[in-house]
Amino acid sequence: MRSSKSFILAIVSSLALAACGGAGSDGAGAARDSIRVVGSSTVYPFAKLVAENFGKNNADFKAPIIESTGTGGGMKLFCKGTGEQHPDIANASRRMKKSEFEDCQANGVKDIVEIQVGLDGIAFASTKGGIELNLTPEVIYKALAAKPFGKEQTAKTWKDVDASLPADPILVYGPPSTSGTRDAMKELILEAGCKSDPAMKALKDSDKAKYEQLCTEVRDDGAYVDAGENDNLIVQKIETNPKAVGVFGYSYLEENLDRIHGLKINGVDPTYDNISSFAYPGARPLFIYVKKAHLDAIPGLKQFIGEWMNSWNKDGPLAKIGLVVSPDDVLAKSNAAATDFTTLNGDELK
Repeated sequence: MRSSKSFILAIVSSLALAACGGAGSDGAGAARDSIRVVGSSTVYPFAKLVAENFGKNNADFKAPIIESTGTGGGMKLFCKGTGEQHPDIANASRRMKKSEFEDCQANGVKDIVEIQVGLDGIAFASTKGGIELNLTPEVIYKALAAKPFGKEQTAKTWKDVDASLPADPILVYGPPSTSGTRDAMKELILEAGCKSDPAMKALKDSDKAKYEQLCTEVRDDGAYVDAGENDNLIVQKIETNPKAVGVFGYSYLEENLDRIHGLKINGVDPTYDNISSFAYPGARPLFIYVKKAHLDAIPGLKQFIGEWMNSWNKDGPLAKIGLVVSPDDVLAKSNAAATDFTTLNGDELK
């Protein structure tokens, strides 16, 4: 019975994918029979757990393939087109950009479903017993910007940035430019710090390109170390160096609280409650983006989205591994999106 059902699903999906450009140029070729997900390293552990539970609850479908490519890299793969050779879902630790949406549209990825799966925080952390810093967005910006407020970057120690901080060398392990965590750090932390200067705030209106360069470009002299898309590696780096600071998603902090601890920003600790209330400056939403054209084409894709919906509640399995549950109104919107598959029009994107 199970093999018959799987065979029928494969035939249906093959026809559906052929209709959306999934088959080869000669119209032949078998459809992909497993879900493919790319994108954010922050969303990755949550997607993996959803995939594991999906496998347990849906024996007729193959296990989804989850790839940690970074949000930016995942969006590029996702937006290349529709069909079996392209991913079905992009995980994202920030909202899709207007330019990415336009890239999708140009490549025939017309109908995209945006679903917020929860919240996370950009945590700054150090090893247990390591460096203690009470940070602010302005301090972080001055320490990490390539040209803080348009001036040469001369800060070597935290004390150079703020006299109240220790005279320890600035050494921060963080995400690469392809990461949604890096994008969110720029928007939520670096820009906020940069705009503490009225001249920089005014520059946004007069010269947006210059503003983005000065406010979001990170120094490359070794004080900030691009540690790749593996957030666990950042945890390991700071654990072995008591003077180092790491930047990653809150879930990695919570998972390793026996080894590392979060650093305050504006006097607020990166905790579940502070992220949920947005009291913590680094709080941000997490998303998945789904190709509507693939919903009937890829076996189990609708059920996989249903597994997400069953997992993101306050007492759900994702909360137990560090996902911060969305506010009730957002949760209701997410449930509707995962049921009705309403498509994104792109007007609200930046």
